[in-house]
Amino acid sequence: MNIIFGLLIIAVGSMGQSSSYVPINKIKEWSWENFWLVQGIFAWVVFPLLGAIMAISFPEMIELFISNASATWQSIGYGVLWGIGGLTFGLSMRYLGIALGQSVALGTCAAFGTLIPAMLSGTDLFTSKGLILLLAVAVTLVGITLVGYAGSLRSKNMSEEERRKAIKDFALKKGLLIALFAGVMSACFSLGLNAGIPIKEAAIAAGARELFAQNPVTLLVTLGGFLTNLVYCVYMNRKNKTGSEIRRSSKAVFTNNMLFCALAGLLWYSQFFGLGMGQSFFEPDSVMMAFSWSILMSLNVVFSNVWGVILKEWKGAGKNAIIFLAIGMATLIFSLIIPNLFT
Repeated sequence: MNIIFGLLIIAVGSMGQSSSYVPINKIKEWSWENFWLVQGIFAWVVFPLLGAIMAISFPEMIELFISNASATWQSIGYGVLWGIGGLTFGLSMRYLGIALGQSVALGTCAAFGTLIPAMLSGTDLFTSKGLILLLAVAVTLVGITLVGYAGSLRSKNMSEEERRKAIKDFALKKGLLIALFAGVMSACFSLGLNAGIPIKEAAIAAGARELFAQNPVTLLVTLGGFLTNLVYCVYMNRKNKTGSEIRRSSKAVFTNNMLFCALAGLLWYSQFFGLGMGQSFFEPDSVMMAFSWSILMSLNVVFSNVWGVILKEWKGAGKNAIIFLAIGMATLIFSLIIPNLFT
């Protein structure tokens, strides 16, 4: 029963993340670098900080970070690398659309973000536990591949006019390369959470509820990512001379954009808030805990493709594309229960 509760909580957070790009479509007049940075302030600073304070008071949190300096800097460092993935992740959406772009990027992220932390923590992938984990990840990748193949069928069956209508800047080859790179770098978020385990344990020892104990570590990783995005967005501001764009916005546009940026940030952060809560229902050294990162990525792919259907990205894709999409999504859902079939 605890596992079911954990999965449901992660699923709710995943649904939020997969919906986070929808409010961005409501943003008016601002260039990419401005709305990306503003929503990032909410997604990577404001809401993670609020989540961390739910676990432990701000002064105690700072003390934990200082007393665990090595883990703190490692988490931030991985966050900086993850930030690079976050930047290119946005580009993958631009060139492939929500459905295919998230599928490829998150599939790569799932594999690297699950197996590398498992090996770093000493898991032997050739023991029974390791083999179950490998099987679960393999099934996840099969599901991702099927969804990706559905996307390739879609691009073949759609006319150029239909492609441009669904995704304005559609570019399959460029988009796939960017999405793969984004996936590898985005896996650093999982490495950052793994590096911050001493902080999580110290927070629990200091009285933090286990339900929220991972939130301070999440804050460190997102802060690292925010630094990367801040540097890039300021660079783009200067290059495109858009630095005063927000200040020159009308009151109506400014209010509209801030509200939708805040909503996008909240929805995006919900995935990691939900991940931390969901993990608290899993046994610490179980396969389910080790596989939880892939669970989040799998659900993100499923829900992102649901949004892809709602936003008509699959309109005109053809019957075979829809069949492979459905099979791929079903495979991803099946992957969630594999760790429990062998334990």
